[in-house]
Amino acid sequence: MAGLFGAGMTACLTCIDLAIKSKIEEDWKPGEEKKIADSKVVIRKVHNKGMCLNVLEQHPEMVRTSSLLVTGVLTLYQLIFLRKKGHIVRKAGLSLTIAGAWSNTIDRWMRGYVVDYVGFQTKWEKLTKVTYNLGDFCIAAGSILLVLTEVFHKKSK
Repeated sequence: MAGLFGAGMTACLTCIDLAIKSKIEEDWKPGEEKKIADSKVVIRKVHNKGMCLNVLEQHPEMVRTSSLLVTGVLTLYQLIFLRKKGHIVRKAGLSLTIAGAWSNTIDRWMRGYVVDYVGFQTKWEKLTKVTYNLGDFCIAAGSILLVLTEVFHKKSK
């Protein structure tokens, strides 16, 4: 049952992020930004042709191919691992990570870039310019859960 939930969570989060990206693409001009309710959160439209922070943007085919390969391998691992009993936190971490990976991979293959749309107003200009999407947050949260399961699993032995 947990396996079905994990796969469903992956699919649902992937679809939600892709829907938000489509809405941003349709309704926002490049560079347009708005603060949400006078907060430190900024919605803006940014196209990322590389990986995280536009790394390898000069090599889009390599980015697309490696993204698909890594996401595919992780998905196969997830499908095998979700069948095991227990390991709820690790399963959640995998599901979150893979949801973000699929969302960004689909973007790369369909659009040729990833749509990022959430930034944070900070006192550091370089950090303020960094823009994310829900998939990026899923990858970060899932990765943290996976690292924590490894750390605590090794400590318990």
